[in-house]
Amino acid sequence: MGPGIMDAVVADLKVFGLDFAEGEDKDAIAEKLEEFCMAGWVTEPELGNELIAFAMRKETLLLTLENLHAFEHEGLNKRVTRPPKRKEGRWSGVGDVSSVQEPLDVDEEEEDLLGAYASPSKPAQKRAITTPENPHSKRTLSGRSPRLNFSPNSFSPSVTPSQKYSSRKNRGEVVASFGSAPSARSAGSSLSVRVYNAPHSLTKPYKFMFQDLMENRDALSYKIEELGEALKAHYKIEEFSSVNVPLQEPVTVLGQIGCDSNGKLNPQSVILEGDREHSSGALIPVDVSELSNYSLFPGQVVIMEGMNSTGKRLVATKLYEGVPLPFHKPTEAATDSEPRMVLVACGPYTTSDSVAYEPMVDLIEVIKKDKPDVCILLGPFLDAKHKQVEEGQFILSYDEVFRRCLKTIIEGTRSAGSHLVVVPSLRDVHHLCVYPQPPFAYELPKEDQQ
Repeated sequence: MGPGIMDAVVADLKVFGLDFAEGEDKDAIAEKLEEFCMAGWVTEPELGNELIAFAMRKETLLLTLENLHAFEHEGLNKRVTRPPKRKEGRWSGVGDVSSVQEPLDVDEEEEDLLGAYASPSKPAQKRAITTPENPHSKRTLSGRSPRLNFSPNSFSPSVTPSQKYSSRKNRGEVVASFGSAPSARSAGSSLSVRVYNAPHSLTKPYKFMFQDLMENRDALSYKIEELGEALKAHYKIEEFSSVNVPLQEPVTVLGQIGCDSNGKLNPQSVILEGDREHSSGALIPVDVSELSNYSLFPGQVVIMEGMNSTGKRLVATKLYEGVPLPFHKPTEAATDSEPRMVLVACGPYTTSDSVAYEPMVDLIEVIKKDKPDVCILLGPFLDAKHKQVEEGQFILSYDEVFRRCLKTIIEGTRSAGSHLVVVPSLRDVHHLCVYPQPPFAYELPKEDQQ
């Protein structure tokens, strides 16, 4: 919005008696008016008329930042419409994601928020449902248990249940099994869960992005040398060669896998970063066409054997696989020999074409049915690579969406009595994309702090 248009809008407002409040920051108000136009939900010619109409409804003649925030909220509510409810299929509207637990009260603020996503011509229907035993207003869905205080409609104006997910034919299919499943948990059985290697595990946030570049280099180089010594001893290799010295005979080199492009690692983009002791950290492209089978990822420390006749390209003929770490051996004798059931699930908990969190609903139902002793839930809970996240279509902050999602899981599985272990992912858009990652900052209700 140029200065001339800004002056014209203010002049129009003064004609109807709408003026700046005493002591109000005029520059901040001007920036806010410009923000309205840039957002696209109101045009510059319409802005003056919209503000005047808003002032008449609110019976205020002062142009303040507080009033502009209220005007913005009202304008956005008018332009966001609720998607039509589905009448067929398993899901009765997107709100079904929240119908997984006992009835919860919905306060008036939540009612207003849900009602904001209906068109002005057909406002959201509100109906108080009460019972003699519990005379409180509840929001329920036909054929389903009452909903939780969580709905994808509250943070995304465009939510449509996934057609592929609801029409899948292998629902609940057991793909592979090993051994026999433990019996149902006995009543009164107790289990304690604690952090492994507690003195060295992260239990709170920490400062990051303050490392010196030389320290980072030394840490990465030490990792190559440390893992290289373990591989060298395991495979009984006598000596390593340099990756940048041409030789007419097979060589054995130590290094770290890298990628020469901005995309994903592929057979044509593999490079090897040699160790400092033998290769001075030199980089060399790797030809993996001679390998019968391999599995590589960026950052992987490997030993390769092959030909490097020019010193500019390594034709790998053999790949030494990594040495698995030994299984953990407890230092204390087990006092409880009762078999335990552990459920592990990995995100994302949405489909690629929807944010209805339908997989999360099914997971909660499985937890409530099987009642495992421990549930390990791995992220991402709000996937940074989801289309709606990449396009910025969410109304609420990512942190608030995650809190509502986690609250739904906790309240939905409370009756199962399972211990929940929540692990972040580097693709959690609301969390820190650093390694190692600190735990999520979420304060549990008192009844769940066990």
